[in-house]
Parts: sequence; C-alpha cells; structure tokens
Amino acid sequence: MDLDGIVTGFNATGKQFAITFDACGGPGNNDIDENLLAFLQAQQIPATLFLNKRWIDANPARAGQLANNPLFEIGNHGTAHCPLSVNGRAAYEIKGTASPQAAVDEVWGNHQRIIALTGHAPRFFRTGTAHYDDVAVSIVKDLGETPVGFSLNADYGATATSTQVQNNMLTAKPGGISLAHMHRPKAGTGAGMLASLPTLVANGFQFVHLP
Repeated sequence: MDLDGIVTGFNATGKQFAITFDACGGPGNNDIDENLLAFLQAQQIPATLFLNKRWIDANPARAGQLANNPLFEIGNHGTAHCPLSVNGRAAYEIKGTASPQAAVDEVWGNHQRIIALTGHAPRFFRTGTAHYDDVAVSIVKDLGETPVGFSLNADYGATATSTQVQNNMLTAKPGGISLAHMHRPKAGTGAGMLASLPTLVANGFQFVHLP
C-alpha cells in the first residue's frame, strides 16, 4: 500500500481534502448505499467513486447515472477486485493477479468498461484491497492511469462502526485522501460520513476531486 508511484495525498490549496468510495462488486458486494450518495448530492460534496467492473455490470443504470453527475468522478477499481501483483501474492486472503499479463487484464478489462460507461478513459486506478507490487504500479502507469492509495482509512473495508468512521474522518489533514466503501448500506460507513463531513466543512475543509 506504500510504494513509490502510489498517490496517497496531494498538494492542497488551503484545507482541501479528497474523499473516495470503493464499490467492490461480486457476491454480497453489489449493493448501493443510496442514503450516502443522496447526502453527497444534497450537500454538493464531490467524491471519486472507484467502481469495480462486477459492480458496474450488476448496476449498469445506476453506474451510468453516477457517471453523468459532475459531482462524481469514476475511478477504476479493477475487473475482478484482485490485489495487483505479478506473482499471485495475496492480501486479506484474496489471491493476487499471478502474472504481468493478468495484472494488465485486471486493469484493462474495467478500463474499457468505464470508457463504455462514461465515454472517456478513467484517470485513476485503485486495486482491490489497495495492495500493489512495484511492477504492478509500473503497469498501471504504462496503461495510462495513476495508481491511488489513501492516507486515511475511514471504514476498515466497511467493517467499522459509524462512531469509528466519524472519529477517523475527523482526523483528516489537508491534502489527504480517505478510503471508504459505498456498497454496504448496512455498514457504519454512511452514518459515520453523514456525522463527520458537515463538521469538517464547518472546520473549513473543502472537498475536491483528486487533482
């Protein structure tokens, strides 16, 4: 998660901060936290949404609506949500891609799906589990995308309570990037975000897309 070339922050103007949400897709992970998305829209809070190909394929109409909303930028969260590796190394018991070609396929399959969805190529890629190896980081860049990690883990893979999410978000620093999830509406993510984001705004933070 911490290698040269992985973007985990940015040079902020003032108290700028980037919030990102992953939609991981696959069995049990194709739902949508509509309350969270409605809140972001109502408060006009921009976010980068990293969508996995399986999630897009399970929610094509909703994915298209999100892609057409200027508040949201669609990022690439991979084709099968594998850690990006050239030797199969696993993360969180999820087997990584097993070769350079498999790493290319993990990026490129969803790259093409997002082009079909949005009409343009995604700028950013976050691998499943946010784990890369150094060769995989180079592969992402060679394919024209920027590998993205995070500086603030807001919801621990959608396992955190709402209070934990709230407390984590309130540690935000200017130029940071938060990681949370938008595919588990029963998790604490949404409530924690609804509780913390207005406080951050009141404290002078401005939410921005990844630059």
